[in-house]
Amino acid sequence: MAEEKISLNKYISATGYCSRREADKLIEQGRVSINENVALSGARVNPGDKVFIDDELLKVKPTAKNNWFIMAFNKPVNITSTTDEKDRSNIIRYINHPKRIFPIGRLDKDSEGLIFLTNNGDIVNKILRAGNEHEKEYIVTVDKKLTTDFAAKMSKGVHILGTTTLPCKVRTISSKTFSIILTQGLNRQIRRMCEVFGYEVVSLKRIRIMHIKLGNLAMGKWRYLSEPEMQEMMKMLDGSRNEQ
Repeated sequence: MAEEKISLNKYISATGYCSRREADKLIEQGRVSINENVALSGARVNPGDKVFIDDELLKVKPTAKNNWFIMAFNKPVNITSTTDEKDRSNIIRYINHPKRIFPIGRLDKDSEGLIFLTNNGDIVNKILRAGNEHEKEYIVTVDKKLTTDFAAKMSKGVHILGTTTLPCKVRTISSKTFSIILTQGLNRQIRRMCEVFGYEVVSLKRIRIMHIKLGNLAMGKWRYLSEPEMQEMMKMLDGSRNEQ
């Protein structure tokens, strides 16, 4: 944190606890305190102040070096992976981060789960260029029982959008649910692949990108990638080809 006062709702948002809008609601409900004194709307935080929500001490999470960061967000359904302010369901509006941030890639509006965002526009392009070399893992539920040969057929590649998808890893989890690991990102790829075999996707959740797992990150919450996670990502990107 810079050595200056900061608005309370901005401070809370910077910890990753919730958005500024949600922080304002918590303040109005009297659930936020500064140095053990109940905080009022419009309060500001001084360097060294301790902020609590329901007696839980908040800490501003450290970002990566050079003042840029990558954050992992558990995107809910009906949030759009766009910076377009005309779309009131856009991901930037929902997170309401104090810095200008950009989503890295996309996750369909009707899908949920892990997506990266960053305040570094250059790293967005680098990760997207390397996208076809790095794994993304999903859990998918469809509208009817999977056939015994579904996983085998799906994993070999499916003809959609005028091309055949790359081979992928598919594993049946239950009668209607499977996991799939892609190294590709065609438009609505999994949904289109399922449609070829006569299935409609009921729910789709991304649980991993590269080495970063969604884990127990709550729906609608985000966190900064740790320094070790960032270092591992940079190593993986340095080893990627530069072609689109």
